[in-house]
Amino acid sequence: MDDRKNPNIHCTVDACQHHMCSENYCTLDQVHIDTHEADPTVKECVDCASFVKRNCCE
Repeated sequence: MDDRKNPNIHCTVDACQHHMCSENYCTLDQVHIDTHEADPTVKECVDCASFVKRNCCE
C-alpha cells in the first residue's frame, strides 16, 4: 500500500483502499469524480469513482 498522502486531496472515507489510515488524506496523485445523475444538483449526486473497497487499515 502506498502511504504517501496527497495534501491536495482531503478524504475521510477510511473504507477506501486509497485513504491514508493515519491521516484524512488520499494517497492517489489524482482522483476521478463522477456522477450517477443526468443533472446533478446536490453534492450527494457526485461520487469518487476512484474508490476501491478496503478490508481494513493495515
